[in-house]
Amino acid sequence: MRIGYVSDENYVALDGVSVAIRDVANPGESETLGTHSLADGSVHANLPPGEYEFTLARTGFGGKRVIARVEPESPPIAFRLLSESLLGYAWPKWITEGNWGEFRVHSKCAYHLSLWRYGWRKTLVEDLGWFDDHGPSPTMQLLPDGDFTQTGVRWNQTGYGSAWHRQKQQAPLGSGLYYYHVRNERGEFFSFPWIVQPAQPHTAICVLTSNVTWNAYNSFGGRSNYVNQRELLARPTVHARTDLERYTAPGTWPFEEFGAPLSFDRPEPANSIPEQAEITDVIHGRLACAYAPGEWRLLGWLEREGFAYDLYSETELHFGRIPLDQYQVVVLNTHNEYVSKEMYFALKNWVHQRGGRLMYLAGCGFLCEFEFLDETTIRCRQEERHDLRGESEACLLGVAYSHDGYRSGAPYRVVDETHWAFAGTGLRNGDIFGTKTLNGRTPGGASGLELDKISPHSPANIRHLAKGMNPNESGADCVYYDTPTGGAVFSVGSLNWTLSCPVDDAVSQITANVLRRFLGTTLDGQ
Repeated sequence: MRIGYVSDENYVALDGVSVAIRDVANPGESETLGTHSLADGSVHANLPPGEYEFTLARTGFGGKRVIARVEPESPPIAFRLLSESLLGYAWPKWITEGNWGEFRVHSKCAYHLSLWRYGWRKTLVEDLGWFDDHGPSPTMQLLPDGDFTQTGVRWNQTGYGSAWHRQKQQAPLGSGLYYYHVRNERGEFFSFPWIVQPAQPHTAICVLTSNVTWNAYNSFGGRSNYVNQRELLARPTVHARTDLERYTAPGTWPFEEFGAPLSFDRPEPANSIPEQAEITDVIHGRLACAYAPGEWRLLGWLEREGFAYDLYSETELHFGRIPLDQYQVVVLNTHNEYVSKEMYFALKNWVHQRGGRLMYLAGCGFLCEFEFLDETTIRCRQEERHDLRGESEACLLGVAYSHDGYRSGAPYRVVDETHWAFAGTGLRNGDIFGTKTLNGRTPGGASGLELDKISPHSPANIRHLAKGMNPNESGADCVYYDTPTGGAVFSVGSLNWTLSCPVDDAVSQITANVLRRFLGTTLDGQ
């Protein structure tokens, strides 16, 4: 009979896993049975109904013991093994300065930990030393069985009951993007971010991370809002293109309603930044440009240009914990794709009713809706569904995403040279700017990867400042509009824009011009 399936942290089938089975009810009388998982990860054994201890082991993975009940009609047990690869994450992932949090590290062997602040330069905050314990590989963590994408991995719970085994760290004083650096005795390196928020506003600029987007794209555990979003399939993946519904049944993706829950309590491998990386290095890979590594580029640029800022997780906007009226400017950074109804209207009311000034330095913003089930778990809806908030994102941002131009990169062309955003650049109508970007996936220019354009829902008084030169007029629209209350919105409509700020002089100058104007006392929009 089939007992279950064995898979890794990505829900990929594991063959050749050694499985020892012992009857829990009669440990002294029953013989331990042995078997191995097959090519599809399945585990087979002829067992009468009862409770059994399953011991699983395979080279390159941490072993584990699981007690589970076996019944003829029971669904297969989803055994999960964790590879020996170095991983980690901070918990909570966003924290207020001065509060205590946790580092959750999984390592085959002893590791060294340090905490860094990521500004224009990476700055060592504290050397936290080496971590190990007396047992064999005591720094290895465990995965819960089943679909832990919905519940979280909950590391540092098993075997960390004693006070001297807890992995605690006080958040630094000073808001910003911090990173833990981990290097173990095997020479492996991994880094993971920590969003440190201010206890109270310290500056006039509020920058929001895109960490809901990070969670929606994070497939650690075998699910994201793009892979197995409805649920884990009954069998683990053997080959993605033949097994996953994203490829085999494209009509099920995007799905019709909400996907299954996605917990923030999981490592985010795409957020790891190489140890020797500098802020002006090109970002390689698929996701890093839209994660914290991409957002670092804007935060460092702000420091280089002398703009002090407070950094918040965008989730705090949903729960009403950002005092918007104490800030002059809110900045959206790189890829704020996911938004709750509460987040959207908190920003819109601040801009339209209370004179707030919003800089949308991102692409594909507020395209997808989601809901919180609790403070650490969300569920996402189909792309381009606005049922919850009832209006297009262009009503706030001035632009809306369209798939035209996806995965292309190009410079911008000036459309309205008279706007004050171009002051000091020397640019005239028809001139080209934004030729440089740090996005290695779409290296053609500042108008790149995912692009927003003016739509029928854009405000009537919108000014079109520049147009991306992507193929077939698909480029991003750089726009500005103001409100009767003194509010204003500047939008660039491109994921690549912030990745151009550190290396493209014109993009840098335009962004600084808008920030200085928004921090000033007039907004005449001349």
